[in-house]
Amino acid sequence: MKIMLAGEKGQVASELVIQGQSSSHEVIALGRKGLDISDVSQVEQQIEALQPDIVINAAAYTAVDKAEEEVELAYAINRDAPGYLAESCKLQDIPLLHISTDYVFDGCKDSPYAESDEVSPLGVYGQSKWAGEEAVRSSIDQHIIMRTSWVFSRHGHNFVKTMLRVGAERNELKVVDDQLGGPTSANGIASALLALCDQYEAQGRLAWGTYHYSGQPFTSWHGFAEQIIEQGRKHGLINHEVKVQPIPTHEYPTPAKRPANSRLLSERFSAAFGVEADDWEAQLEKIVVALAAG
Repeated sequence: MKIMLAGEKGQVASELVIQGQSSSHEVIALGRKGLDISDVSQVEQQIEALQPDIVINAAAYTAVDKAEEEVELAYAINRDAPGYLAESCKLQDIPLLHISTDYVFDGCKDSPYAESDEVSPLGVYGQSKWAGEEAVRSSIDQHIIMRTSWVFSRHGHNFVKTMLRVGAERNELKVVDDQLGGPTSANGIASALLALCDQYEAQGRLAWGTYHYSGQPFTSWHGFAEQIIEQGRKHGLINHEVKVQPIPTHEYPTPAKRPANSRLLSERFSAAFGVEADDWEAQLEKIVVALAAG
């Protein structure tokens, strides 16, 4: 199967490229130099020229705080581009797999979020991603929207690599403990997306719609940080004790508000596709081992 991948250097895109090499699929990754997804004519031309069997959109504007200033750019990448991809896919009768985020919710719910829960994004990033979801839904029936959360990997910039770096430099860290969610590895997300491609290749269809795919068990940023530091010490990236001090959100102000509850229920995805939620603790150790090995 030929997969056209929008995105090349991001966390999920990087894992899709790596896993694609050992799969039965041909993954053609198009970064910014190969495809400006905010240019509708380029999107149409590339999809028509490549004639992929399926398109995965792993490209996104993810600078949550910067989005509050770069509003037009955030919407161009997170709303307009998915719409262009969806419209072009529909013209060629090609399914679209699109990655979205927990930030479509405001985090005020006391329990984990299901796909049917009402959205209410707090900032520009979440609002632009929700607009992107709507653009996909309104343009093409053959789509999967995968909402995920707290993505981490050995690639790019992410919370795991930041904690390992500052943990190696300091004896004490202060990390928010009143925001809850499910850390999710890019490796797990990529594996799940390729599993969908396998099923589509075998069956010619999927249970189209919106799904949550989030790491388990749920934790706080503080709990996540403690596990990162523990793994960093275990595998030689941190050579001293580090105290991880829990703090409330108001002691770590940011330009964009974060949802206090980012817990996403993944049972619907598992039931539909037979793919279980990511075990983030096991994935974390694999990533730290890989980083320690250089």
